[in-house]
Amino acid sequence: MSKTKTDSFEKSLEQLEALVRELESGNKGLEDSLALFEKGVILAKDLAKRLEEAKTKVESLSKDGDRLVKKPFAVQDE
Repeated sequence: MSKTKTDSFEKSLEQLEALVRELESGNKGLEDSLALFEKGVILAKDLAKRLEEAKTKVESLSKDGDRLVKKPFAVQDE
């Protein structure tokens, strides 16, 4: 379950979700759980960085001349 620079955001998110499911199963020992947790933290940080980069790009593309036209994304309750 290694992450590469070419993994899509969606693929990385699927990997993180799989790690969470594996950890939540409780079937791993301490060392294996810690290794999975570490991989999850790395993936989560990478995903957060990619989201921030996407947000910056959207804001940049939303500029109207020198003025930024911000339209917040609608947050949906699950």
